[in-house]
Amino acid sequence: MELRTSWRRGPAKSRGPILVSVTDFTGTARDLPRIYRAGLELRRAWPDLEGAVGLWLWTRPLQRRSGSVSIWTTEADLHRFVAWPPHVAIMRRFRHRGRIRAHTWEVDHFDPGQIWARAHQLLDAQPEAPSHTESR
Repeated sequence: MELRTSWRRGPAKSRGPILVSVTDFTGTARDLPRIYRAGLELRRAWPDLEGAVGLWLWTRPLQRRSGSVSIWTTEADLHRFVAWPPHVAIMRRFRHRGRIRAHTWEVDHFDPGQIWARAHQLLDAQPEAPSHTESR
């Protein structure tokens, strides 16, 4: 079972090539609600994040997993978000609570169906190692 939030639009437009980022956190059943709430906190700021086209949060509670599918205008915009103090604080708070994987790739245009199809392939693969991966 997978649950997904509605699309949260950012300030950037989705014209031209865009960067897709999929994060996947696997933790304990006890930590999952707190981690998901932390994601919702970040989601509230989305309309004000430079370079953010939008995002969905997702969770697979029976697998103790949650994460995001976020869309950015450039890789620099994604890196700026990763270094954003509220995001850094959340990552530090939960870094030893589970395993995080991240994947990024570029697409020519915004097509939610195609983006989710690829995201599901990545999420269903569940490699044993490493704790962080990036694919292009």
